[in-house]
Amino acid sequence: MEGYLPASHAIGWYVAAAPFFVAGTLKIRKLVAERPEARLTLAASGAFAFVLSALKIPSVTGSCSHPTGTGLGAVIFGPSVMAVLGVIVLLFQALLLAHGGLTTLGANAFSMAIVGPWVAWAIWKLGRGIGLSVALSVFLAACLGDLATYITTSLQLALAYPDPASGFWGAALKFGSIFAVTQVPLAIAEGFLTVIVMDALAGKVPEADKVRTLAGEIR
Repeated sequence: MEGYLPASHAIGWYVAAAPFFVAGTLKIRKLVAERPEARLTLAASGAFAFVLSALKIPSVTGSCSHPTGTGLGAVIFGPSVMAVLGVIVLLFQALLLAHGGLTTLGANAFSMAIVGPWVAWAIWKLGRGIGLSVALSVFLAACLGDLATYITTSLQLALAYPDPASGFWGAALKFGSIFAVTQVPLAIAEGFLTVIVMDALAGKVPEADKVRTLAGEIR
């Protein structure tokens, strides 16, 4: 939440997230220039992330549990694009919903808009590479990308507030254990929902060839 991280940590996470945001901006510019029709699918991916990540449940002090919604865009467009869409989502939530904050935007972006999508994309590629079905690959990508976000958040909190007795790793384990109670079922639900939305987008976004192909394989 706003103001929860020490200033040095807040600045450090901004610096860590900045290169991914710049790379994502360049990726989107290229994508829109080559495929202007993809803008609707980009908007749908961003809206999906905004709606899901706004459904928050109280969890660790200074944070909360919620789906992330970033797996959908990571599968369709790759992780770089979600770095930008995720930052936009987090910024709007901080300004309009008091969810997150401006001082913690860098940290939240690193966990939800960078680590989560990269893990989701890697799982998607791995699943398809070893012959898993599209539906199962999408499910695992969204589910594990969500969990990766909260593992990262646990590490971020542990860096800022190590346990007096067990240090960084002890604090990380405690934060992660608390998050797991709410986040594991949320991640599973997000996986199923992402498969359903992927299928539904095929009929609503006629210009998205990749979405149509993936949804056809899901069916």
